[in-house]
Amino acid sequence: MSSSSGSIGETYYDVLSLREDASHDEIRASYRSALLNFHPDKLQAMCQKSHPNDVVGERYFKVQKAWEVLGSSMSRAAYDRELQAAKGEAMGAESIGLEDMAVEDKGEVVELLYQCRCGDYFFIDSGELEEMGYPMLRIGSKVSLRTLDALPASIVLPCGSCSLKVRLLIDSDSCVSIDC
Repeated sequence: MSSSSGSIGETYYDVLSLREDASHDEIRASYRSALLNFHPDKLQAMCQKSHPNDVVGERYFKVQKAWEVLGSSMSRAAYDRELQAAKGEAMGAESIGLEDMAVEDKGEVVELLYQCRCGDYFFIDSGELEEMGYPMLRIGSKVSLRTLDALPASIVLPCGSCSLKVRLLIDSDSCVSIDC
């Protein structure tokens, strides 16, 4: 299968012969099928004469790594963000920090808003951030975001009305007050 991601090489979706919008059930089925097809014992019997032994298991390990990443919703979301950034979808997007956003407490969730030049907003809430692996921490009337590995990260947010995007930079040191 040719790479659906242009010049970035083979993706985990390519390894499992999947579309990027595949469901979890499709990913699991493709993984199981690929495990059977690329198992080193099966391949060694079929390819003993044509391939060196170190190549025989290589595809099998790629399949396992693809499942490790795509089988978990959190790691898949992080991988998809990296893949989109590598494709250049967010090239030229303005970078903003947590301190640039309006923060509104809506009870169970906290909303982050940044006004677009078209008048609408770039928007994300604490529930969406949590699903992506960036928990929002509240300390009194202030909030901050955390990353899983304590390294800076970013999320691309589309405008609600136009085609513009911004990149929200997530830095564990950033903290902002909640608007009441």
